[in-house]
Amino acid sequence: MNIQWYPGHMAKAKRNIRNDLQLVELVIEILDARCPESSRNPDIDSFAKDKARIMLLNKADLADPVQNRAFSEAFRKRGFYSMEIDARERAGLKKLNPLIEKACAPIIERNQKRGILTPVIRAMVLGIPNAGKSTFINSYVGKAMARTGNRPGVTRGNQWIKVNRRLQLLDTPGITWPKFEREIVGLNLALIGSVNDEILNLSELVFYLLKYLIRYYPDSLPERYGEGLMSVREALPAFSEIARKRGCVKKGGEADYERTARIILDDFRSGRLGRITLEHGSSEGEGCERAGE
Repeated sequence: MNIQWYPGHMAKAKRNIRNDLQLVELVIEILDARCPESSRNPDIDSFAKDKARIMLLNKADLADPVQNRAFSEAFRKRGFYSMEIDARERAGLKKLNPLIEKACAPIIERNQKRGILTPVIRAMVLGIPNAGKSTFINSYVGKAMARTGNRPGVTRGNQWIKVNRRLQLLDTPGITWPKFEREIVGLNLALIGSVNDEILNLSELVFYLLKYLIRYYPDSLPERYGEGLMSVREALPAFSEIARKRGCVKKGGEADYERTARIILDDFRSGRLGRITLEHGSSEGEGCERAGE
């Protein structure tokens, strides 16, 4: 299933982001910890190559803790600052303050030499749709400053937000990029809700997820749907068993594909299947491995 999603408003948002980068010293990228590489917009590396960079692995509470650590370390080895977060938890975001100071230390030192004793750090917050940018900003600031939603495309324009006398954030719309070069990227972004569900074949998407879970997280399905999944090693029998367990069966005994797919997808996105990461990090920051390959 080749998934591509690049609505027209994103092209304009991309141009605005590129122009506004000259106004900031720091770029904070909000990634989804369940697929950190797939949720990184590759355009940002070329746009922001001369900026201080912080990678925030959001929704780390939903992702495999072993892979959280692997990706955090991989990003640091590639020259980025990195931190695992749950954007809803304000207390944990306090750890970001010293990281920002560290990332911007050369800029602060340069400004102080120019006589600017309390320089203002301006940071742009970037991320793909539904990555949690607005939730992060609201939690970090301590009040509702940015619009939030559980669907992609809620934020449509740029907005400056003052955090304190030392830090200002520029909220930006979530954007993807014109073409996903690898099929796995589109699949992963669809699974985490960064692609509009209305353009997807949910049954095909969930079959891919089931293959992945059976291979990498075999305990997740029986723990959620019962012991009948313990010995199942293929996606179709697993799907049929889940449909039966959840009462999603039509007359004649055929599985209701749409209802069953929605249940499984909602269980994954909410974390009810456990802490799942859709990619495998390596010390080099590579290795988005697809199930079945």
